[in-house]
Amino acid sequence: MPIIVNLDIMMARRKISLNDLSDKVNITPANLSILKTGKAKAIRFSTLEAICKVLKCQPADILEYQPDDETNGEI
Repeated sequence: MPIIVNLDIMMARRKISLNDLSDKVNITPANLSILKTGKAKAIRFSTLEAICKVLKCQPADILEYQPDDETNGEI
């Protein structure tokens, strides 16, 4: 998938654990883990906003687009 989730990197930079972040964002640790490992198929803007607020970052610090070689960025 061409969307890369860098949540684990931001969490390490901010020195916050999965459980602490899940408490502050009000999302279950299991769902946050799914997002952190890049297995999530979607994220609500309200969840993304809460994560960015707690981590003091921008959405682009968490989500990255890398086109597949097959598509070359074409839809």
